[in-house]
Amino acid sequence: MKSNCKLCPPKALIERPDTSPMQPKLRLLGALAVAAGAGCATLGAKPWEHDLLAEHSMQVDAYPLETTIDDHIYFSKEAPFV
Repeated sequence: MKSNCKLCPPKALIERPDTSPMQPKLRLLGALAVAAGAGCATLGAKPWEHDLLAEHSMQVDAYPLETTIDDHIYFSKEAPFV
């Protein structure tokens, strides 16, 4: 069907944007994701650092008996009201 409306421009003259408004944001988000992923590539211990990390004082809980005693003393003094 052909429209004879003089107020509406023909479909061929209607400008359509080539990109959606979300495309620049998606590109920026993709670039940030790549940068964040590349930044994690250097994490970790080097082979010559393993001897330092294996020391007893470098463990998460190097002195478990002292930690247990300290926790017992703290919770004995700071007991919640029941």
